[in-house]
Amino acid sequence: MKPLAALFLAFAPITASACGAPVCLVDPDSLSLTRVITFEGERAGGGPGHKIDDVLPLQGAKFGEHFAGQHIAARGPHDEVKGHALAPLTLMAGLAGQNLSLVNFQGNNVLNGYGRAGFPKRDAQGEGAIAVQFDQDQSALAFDLRGGEAGTALVHFYRRDGSLITPVPVQPTGEFAVAFLRSGGHADIAGLIITNTDPQGLAIDTLRFGKPPEMS
Repeated sequence: MKPLAALFLAFAPITASACGAPVCLVDPDSLSLTRVITFEGERAGGGPGHKIDDVLPLQGAKFGEHFAGQHIAARGPHDEVKGHALAPLTLMAGLAGQNLSLVNFQGNNVLNGYGRAGFPKRDAQGEGAIAVQFDQDQSALAFDLRGGEAGTALVHFYRRDGSLITPVPVQPTGEFAVAFLRSGGHADIAGLIITNTDPQGLAIDTLRFGKPPEMS
């Protein structure tokens, strides 16, 4: 996977001003982020993993499938999120067997979204949407992609009032970290949704967020 990571970073802008978009892909090493969620303290399993049918609350953020006001459509075996999120932004779980699972993958716990084929089918694992809602609004964040096979991921960013900030594509996918920075230093990222059309599906690990405290 290292050549894919090198290719991704070769095209990733270094600063938010470089891409001229509301949210930009940046070098993960360029961000100073103080909060980390690794999923290591949570129950996980091999194969299809440990099924999670409800919203998963962790320290600083919670995980589900979509936001209230939205619904899930099929794009082949993959989830596609449709509709507008309502105010205030409210995280929702997917249907039973179509939400999330935690998988022990190569010694680490990773978070999968499950597609419409449902748990524990292999062609559903990693095909589903993963939604994240932060306890506090963010200006930057990063996470690790796991299991990508040169497909495509799409990350939609939302404000607390449910309005869409922007979608950001990640292509090609692979085994590497991705990081995002809000233009102008705006701290209004309340949530995000990750979908993909990767041939093998995607998982995520090691979510990083949180600005360092202002020094005076």
